[in-house]
Amino acid sequence: MTTAEPSYAHGTGSTPLLGDTIGRNLDRAITAHPDREALVDVPGGRRWTYAEFGRAVEEVARGLAARGVRKGDRVGIWAVNCAEWVMVQYATARLGAIMVNVNPAYRLHELAYALRQSGVSMLIASTEHHGSDYRAMAAEVRGSCPDLREVVHIGDPSWDELTAAGTDLDQGYLAAVETTLSCDDPVNIQYTSGTTGFPKGATLSHHNILNNGYFVGGTVGYSEQDRICLPVPFYHCFGMVMGNLGATSHGACVVIPAPSFDPAATLRAVEQERCTSLYGVPTMFIAELGLPDFADYDLTSLRTGIMAGSPCPGEVMKRVMAEMHMAEVSICYGMTETSPVSTQTRRDDSMENRTGTVGQALPHIEVKVVDPASGLTLPRGTAGELCTRGYSVMLGYWDEPDRTAEVVDAGNWMHTGDLAIMRDDGYVAIVGRIKDMIIRGGENVYPREIEEFLYGHPKVSDVQVVGVPDEKYGEQVLACVIPRDPADPPTLDDLAGYCEGRLARFKVPRHLRILDAFPMTVSGKVRKVELRADFAHGDVTPGV
Repeated sequence: MTTAEPSYAHGTGSTPLLGDTIGRNLDRAITAHPDREALVDVPGGRRWTYAEFGRAVEEVARGLAARGVRKGDRVGIWAVNCAEWVMVQYATARLGAIMVNVNPAYRLHELAYALRQSGVSMLIASTEHHGSDYRAMAAEVRGSCPDLREVVHIGDPSWDELTAAGTDLDQGYLAAVETTLSCDDPVNIQYTSGTTGFPKGATLSHHNILNNGYFVGGTVGYSEQDRICLPVPFYHCFGMVMGNLGATSHGACVVIPAPSFDPAATLRAVEQERCTSLYGVPTMFIAELGLPDFADYDLTSLRTGIMAGSPCPGEVMKRVMAEMHMAEVSICYGMTETSPVSTQTRRDDSMENRTGTVGQALPHIEVKVVDPASGLTLPRGTAGELCTRGYSVMLGYWDEPDRTAEVVDAGNWMHTGDLAIMRDDGYVAIVGRIKDMIIRGGENVYPREIEEFLYGHPKVSDVQVVGVPDEKYGEQVLACVIPRDPADPPTLDDLAGYCEGRLARFKVPRHLRILDAFPMTVSGKVRKVELRADFAHGDVTPGV
């Protein structure tokens, strides 16, 4: 009798981990590519070569130092995508300060919590965006944040005063600071968008995020020739790690298409700047493909990109590859607590592996699939909780050791909360969240499987599947659908007929809700918890 291989894999590769701090790594790029473009701010019409970007970062770092920012101090960044955001990211790293990413969508109580919990001493913020008055909100929370001594707003005189403040600082100051920094020092705090309780501040080191950006970029083949269009938010790992650090660690160029996601502005930037790579969550690519004038954009410069942030529908992936010229596009899987990427598809993967899995473990990272109850590693081909270990696992949740211990075990394995299957070849397929799994009459139903299937229906543009309470079965399957043509949406009978003979009966949706849009986080993740809450009490089309 043969025993199935355990669901464990270790990513291997010939490239060693970087031992740099972020500042030292940027210096290497500046030395190697001083005259190549590092950053392009399309809406602002501004651009910087690596040499110019290095001087801009130094100017901000010296200004922060002159205002009293020291190693270990927390500097908040509460802003939409802009060149100054990127400068603050690298400037704080040069000083050994810890940048605290604050979600631009945060309202007063969320903002105050993040600033207080992390002990932010300086906040750098936008002035306003989409009707939010950042100046007024920042002024209102200052009284409840005892550590907050200064607020600087990008685009008004306070920013200019900051960048001018370091003029008289000793010229050797930053070099002297660099000698005191370790790659294992914390450099970033990112608040996870938990659905229950207060957000947790995942604390990440130079080593965590620099290496993750470097290996993600290496996996898609970045060089100094690449130009990466980033419509994803910088406040999230997708933008600042996979994007910014992925670019600078390979001498590539970051292109900012807009302050926040705009599908037309994104494609214009790709065309104008001849971008070779484009990032996005699936809903972003769906919006771009859905533009009435999509075919008018010249996207032939694209060769690659990354789709991540939430489950990536295979049908959408195929359209991106075929219609957007992104033949080498990659799917990444991860979470903020793992810097973020643990697995990634490769450029030469088969279509099935590139559309049906989230790839293999990145170099220097371990993954395994365990029984959520016992913690024991399961045989390959069996669904269980995905765990990951390696350089990418966070230092912990800021000032919350008990909450850290809930997700990082004694062996330093990060428990992701995601349900996954590891195939015989080591490729990993995500089948859902443990908390999203539907249990219908004792049968485990994985929403991801049904969503992937329904994406093939000609009347379905996007779909999310959740469980809703049912007296007889405990839960029933609800399909929330955005139709391709709002004037001709699918009916429940349409979906049932499409599933007939192709899905087990217990997986067939028994309820349907037609929507214009899904509730989303600003990073582009669908908030399934809201869909479940909204439709838990019968506000759906009943099934048979």
